Amino acid sequence: MKTAVVGASGYAGGELLRLLSKHPKFELSYIAAGSNAGEQITNLHPQLSNFEGQSFEATEVVKINSCELVFIALPHGESAKLISQIDSKVKIVDLGADFRLTDSAKWQKYYGGEHSGSWVYGLPELTDHKIIASATRVANPGCYATAIALSIAPALAHIDTEDILAVAASGTTGAGRSAKVNLLGSEVMNNLSSYKFGGAHQHTPEIEQVLNQISSKEIKLSFTPILAPMPRGILATVTAKLTSNSSTEDMQKIYHTFFSQSKFVSVLKPGAMPMTSAVLGSNNVQMQVMVDSHVNRILISTAIDNLGKGAAGQAIQNANLMTGQAENAGLEILGVR
Repeated sequence: MKTAVVGASGYAGGELLRLLSKHPKFELSYIAAGSNAGEQITNLHPQLSNFEGQSFEATEVVKINSCELVFIALPHGESAKLISQIDSKVKIVDLGADFRLTDSAKWQKYYGGEHSGSWVYGLPELTDHKIIASATRVANPGCYATAIALSIAPALAHIDTEDILAVAASGTTGAGRSAKVNLLGSEVMNNLSSYKFGGAHQHTPEIEQVLNQISSKEIKLSFTPILAPMPRGILATVTAKLTSNSSTEDMQKIYHTFFSQSKFVSVLKPGAMPMTSAVLGSNNVQMQVMVDSHVNRILISTAIDNLGKGAAGQAIQNANLMTGQAENAGLEILGVR
């Protein structure tokens, strides 16, 4: 299947190239990077030695329309500018935020600018596979949204859904490749810092939206993101007040059952804790569940690779479903620790 990556010079774009180069069905035939057109791929992604001598191409709609599948890994707000020019027969997975939110008021509040509408939301563990499979346009979830929504979704029937708290630390690649003072090595190394403090992070309405779709209850989330001194990975800690006296064993059974058919989510055995290093380079999710009986709250610790399950890996997982492939095609990769 002829496949394109648009925005291939970014971190998520590079991870797409790495994973797609070994995919059994998706054939990379067009690799575009607007401002980096003409640049050698290995100059920006030196790990991709199999692309030695190959350059990024300019972004051209004619070449996109010659493909059957396209991954768009552009900054927020850029995807919508292209979509109207892309043929309806081309299947698209958008890694940006442009088509994730259904509520235009929330788009205005958290992103600003014109709301472009919404597509099928591609979180395969929470979205019916049949819906994704029948879609030609899929919005890939945000990295924090993936980790946090997966963490709390199995517990929704057992918690006060208006009292969900999440604190999540992410590596610097989550902020993209643009040069920013706060992302300089000398600023990040040996340092932890919160940002978008006080419920301002744009993934908050996205998380509430996907959880609302699987629960009849009102969802309210307080989310604090943390910038961690590492390139990639997310560790999320999510807690909520239980509405019954459930034990750790009770909740672990619920989580094991909920994810029993998942090819990527592992609920760890008691005593083992998720580690970002254990999922790096993969589409895998590690999760631990406990109940703090002192305050009757459930606690979930979840680790993902923000460039894997949080971006490129999940995009390929969605594309597999959209094109009738095995869900884990090209993604049977273990962590690299």
